[in-house]
Amino acid sequence: MKRERQRGPAPARLAVADVLRVGASGLRARPTRVVLSALGIAIGIATMIAVIGISSSSREQLLRQLDRLGTNLLTVAPGQTMFGEEAKLPIGALAMVERIGPVRTAAATGGTDATVRRTRHIPEAVTGGIAVQATTTGLLATLEGAVVKGAWLNAATERRPAVVLGAESARRLGLARAGVQVWMGGRWFTVIGILGPMPLAPEIERSALVGFPAAEEFLGFDGHPTTIYERSADEAVEAVRAVLPRTVNPENPEEVTVSRPSDALAAKAAAAGAFTNLLLGLGAVALLVGGVGVANTMVISVLERRREIGLRRSLGATRGQVRVQFLSESLLLSALGGVVGSVFGALATTGYALARDWPPVVPPWAIGGAIGATLLIGTVAGIYPAMRAARLSPTVALTTT
Repeated sequence: MKRERQRGPAPARLAVADVLRVGASGLRARPTRVVLSALGIAIGIATMIAVIGISSSSREQLLRQLDRLGTNLLTVAPGQTMFGEEAKLPIGALAMVERIGPVRTAAATGGTDATVRRTRHIPEAVTGGIAVQATTTGLLATLEGAVVKGAWLNAATERRPAVVLGAESARRLGLARAGVQVWMGGRWFTVIGILGPMPLAPEIERSALVGFPAAEEFLGFDGHPTTIYERSADEAVEAVRAVLPRTVNPENPEEVTVSRPSDALAAKAAAAGAFTNLLLGLGAVALLVGGVGVANTMVISVLERRREIGLRRSLGATRGQVRVQFLSESLLLSALGGVVGSVFGALATTGYALARDWPPVVPPWAIGGAIGATLLIGTVAGIYPAMRAARLSPTVALTTT
């Protein structure tokens, strides 16, 4: 009968709480080095969280603008003739658009050659980038704009030398109130109103608007509209869009272009997302540099703690337990940087968004991704130092000076 071989007691298994406690004790012994190493991870994570958060906040603001302004606004403008010349919309184009069943409201503007200046002594070439346009009285309702100072054109003032300034036009002219006069078309016009911002029609913000009759009488306007704005029922937008060219110019519908201003805001949101990818790449580089710093800290820690490793091995610690100890230190160090970076990234997003009057948005997946990235960095950065520590012979480690 063979004698059974005697086996020593199985090595004790470290509980998760014990692993965390041992790993934390190693970090507490070197607080300055730990803080500097975690800072690299924190900077990378904070950059990525802030970039994603600010981009998401900007996109949310744009989407809210779209919801508030609506996507049912279409604009009609002249295209080009078959000979490459600039086409003109018919004088009665607006009336034809208003006859389309689903159209709720419509208005038109027409360009003039006039300029607007504070005084007659300013050279005509100094226009300030302000366009003088004729407009119908329905423009404000169609664009769902607002007058912040003074009043909008009405049946009486559209025939008189009265002008309403867009928000940007008033700023460029240095005007903050109605009632003053400006020089247009060789005579004085009274500013009766100043408009607020119009995100769907930024060209109106840079315009000085007078009534169609006044423009024809005082500014030599020929009566041809250059832009027609119309709003229809949401469900009928595409149908109206399809019939507008032939309705506006039955003889030459190919000389008419139709666009939807809300598409520009949607494209802007998409462009913001593309720019975010570039900034995320920069954040990833910072995170990689932080990971290298963690790996460097752990390698130095192994070199400095050879006697500790040898003592633990001589008291019965297995190679696996030593690996777990140093790997847990690396994970805790990275997790510390990740948590701090996430907090600062969220705070930066909130502060920037509130300063711009945006809704602060930090996607949960961004926080989850940041934590996952830090754990991955901690694992990769800690594998080599942990394996190096586990390979140390107890006798060699204890005799090393």
